[in-house]
Amino acid sequence: MSWKKWVGLAVLAAAIFGGYRLLLISNALSLPNTEEDIAMVRDSASRQAEQSFYRQERQALEAQAANPLKNVYFGDLHVHTSISSDAYLFGNRMDMDTAYRIAQGESGTLRTGERIELTRPLDFAALTDHAETFGRRIACTGPDLSAAGIEECDKMESPSILGFLELRSRAQQRPPVRRFDVFNDDPVRERDYAAQTWQKIQDAADRHYQPGKFTTFAAYEYSPALPDRGKLHRNIVFRSMDVPKYAVSSFDAISEIELWKELEATCTIDCQFLTIPHNLNKTWGLAFSGETIDGVAYTEADWKLRERNEPLVEVFQIKGNSECSVAFGAGDEECGFEQFFPPCDEGQETSCIYPTSMARDGLQTGLALEDKIGVNPLEFGMIGSTDTHNSNPGDTEEWDYRGATTFASSPAERRMSTDNVTGIRLNNPGGLAAVWAPDNTREALFDAMQRKEVYATSGTRIKLRMFAGFELPTDIASTGDLVAAYEHGVPMGGRLNANAANPTAVSLFAWAVQDPDNAPLAKLQVVKGWIEAGTRQEVVFDVACGGSTLNVTTGKCEANNAQVNLNDCSWDPSAGAAELKTLWTDPDFSPQEDAFYYVRVVQNPTCRWTTYDSLRLGREPPTDAAATVTEMAWGSPIWIKTGDNPEK
Repeated sequence: MSWKKWVGLAVLAAAIFGGYRLLLISNALSLPNTEEDIAMVRDSASRQAEQSFYRQERQALEAQAANPLKNVYFGDLHVHTSISSDAYLFGNRMDMDTAYRIAQGESGTLRTGERIELTRPLDFAALTDHAETFGRRIACTGPDLSAAGIEECDKMESPSILGFLELRSRAQQRPPVRRFDVFNDDPVRERDYAAQTWQKIQDAADRHYQPGKFTTFAAYEYSPALPDRGKLHRNIVFRSMDVPKYAVSSFDAISEIELWKELEATCTIDCQFLTIPHNLNKTWGLAFSGETIDGVAYTEADWKLRERNEPLVEVFQIKGNSECSVAFGAGDEECGFEQFFPPCDEGQETSCIYPTSMARDGLQTGLALEDKIGVNPLEFGMIGSTDTHNSNPGDTEEWDYRGATTFASSPAERRMSTDNVTGIRLNNPGGLAAVWAPDNTREALFDAMQRKEVYATSGTRIKLRMFAGFELPTDIASTGDLVAAYEHGVPMGGRLNANAANPTAVSLFAWAVQDPDNAPLAKLQVVKGWIEAGTRQEVVFDVACGGSTLNVTTGKCEANNAQVNLNDCSWDPSAGAAELKTLWTDPDFSPQEDAFYYVRVVQNPTCRWTTYDSLRLGREPPTDAAATVTEMAWGSPIWIKTGDNPEK
C-alpha cells in the first residue's frame, strides 16, 4: 500500500474518532427537553436502589430555648432557586417557598425524579439568587414581549448546558454589559422588574420567619465571573427587612470596592448588611491579592472599607475546600480534603491555586496589613454553606447528594457517567454555617456573624467551641465551665492583647462534640499562624485524639483504625470519640509576635457520595474518586495582638 493510502486511512480514522468524540461531547452537554426525555430520566431514578445503604432516621424540627451562654444553630447562607437563571437553565423549577419548606424538614422531588430531604431540619437559611438575573422571569411571563425577548425566553425554557455556558460567557465581559432583550430594550422596565423580584425575595423570607424556631434573611448574590469558570462572588445578607430598594449586581458595581460603597450609600438608618465571599479556590488568586477583578490595586481606604463590611468568608461548599493548600504554608495533609486544584505552575493563570487564594493565606496577609495600615481588614470568621442550585438548603449529607444542578447532575446514572463533562465527581454536597447565638432570631444570628462567633462544617453537625485566654481555669477541660470561659477568655472570632512585660503563654480551651447522626471524632487540631522577623509562619498541632494516642515523636495522633463497610456504608461507632475536650497551651508562645489560632476537628471516615451512588446503581465505587471522606469542622480564629496594637 502506498504512503498516500496510509495517510488517507489515517486522516479518515482521525475524522471518525473526532466525530465520535464530538458526538460524546454533544450527548454529554445535552439535557432532557421533551416530556419523553424527562420520563426516561425519571424512570432511571425510579430504578435506583435507595434502600441499599445505612442511613439515620429523619427527625422533626425542635426549637432550642434561649440561652445566655449561647446555643449553636446550623444553617445555609448560600442557596439558589429557580429565580437564578443558571439554576433555571439546568431545569430547576422549584421556587422560594419550596426551598424554605425543604429547609424546615419537608421532602421534595427534583424534576429528574430523585427525592431530596434533610435528616434534620435547619435552624436558619438565606436564599441568595444571582442579582444579575433579577426580573428576567417576571419579564418572560409579562405582556407585550418583543420578538427578541420571546427568543431569549424560549432559550431559558429548554434545559441546556450550552445555554448556561453562553450565559456565563456574557458574564465574563469586562466591563459587564447588561442585556435588555427580555425587557423590550427598556431600562426602566428592567429596574422595575428587578425591584419586584427583590421584593418577592423579602416577602418569601418574611412568610417563613418563625423567631425562636426558624430564621430567614433577605439576601442575594453579587456574581462577577472570571475565565475558565472562575468567580469573584459574594453573598450579601441583611440584618432585617430594612433594605435598599434595589439589589446591587455586578452591572451596578464593577468591583467589590464599588459594591461596598454602593451598599454603604443605600443601606442606611436601620439597615445593616454584611458580605461573604465564596469559592476562594476559584478566584485565581484574587481573593486576597489586594487587587480588583480589573487589576486595580486596593488603597488603604479600600482595605478599611473591606474591614467594615466583610466579617466572614465561606471556606467550604459544593465546589471545594478553601481553607488551605498542601502546596503552601504548613502543607498539612488535611489541606487536601475535597480540594481538586493544583498549585499554579509558572505562567498559569486559571484552574489552579495561588498563594493568595485560600483562607489561611488571607489570615496571614491580614497580620501583615495591620502593621502597615493600623487595622486588620482580613480578620474574618469562617462558615460553610452549599451553593446548591436545586432549591434544597442544607442538604449536605453524603447519602442524599443529588448534584446541585437538576438535569445536569441527576439522577445517579448521569452523576456517575464517565461521559459527564461537568466535573461533578470533584464536587461534594457542601457545608453548613454554624452560629453561636443566645436565641434563633435574625438579630441574634446576624450579630453573632458580625462578631465572628461562628464556624464551618463540611456538612455534618459537629458542635465546636474555642476560647483563648491567659487566665483560663486549669480544670476547665473537665468542668466545661462556659461562664468561666467567657469571663477569663474570648470566644472564636475574638481578639486578645499580649503584654510584652508578662510572658504568660496563651491557652486555648477547645471542645468538639460528635454529630449524633454521624461517625465519631478522630482528632482535634490547633492551627497557628504568625509573622516572625517579617516571614510568615504556620504550624498545626494535634491536641486531642479520638480513640488513639498522641505519638510523642511525630506530635500526631495515631490512627484509630476506624472502619467503614463499603457494602452498606455503615461505620464503626466504637472507634473514635463522642467528645474531644482539652486545654492546650502554646509551647512556643511569644508576646512579641502577632498571631492567629483556630481549631479544626476531623471526623472518622464515612462513605463519600460517590460510594452511595455506586450502591444505588449496583456498581463498584469509581476509581477516580475516594471511596470515603473524613468530614471536618473549622472554627473561626482568635487573634493575639502585641501591646503595640491596641484592641479595636
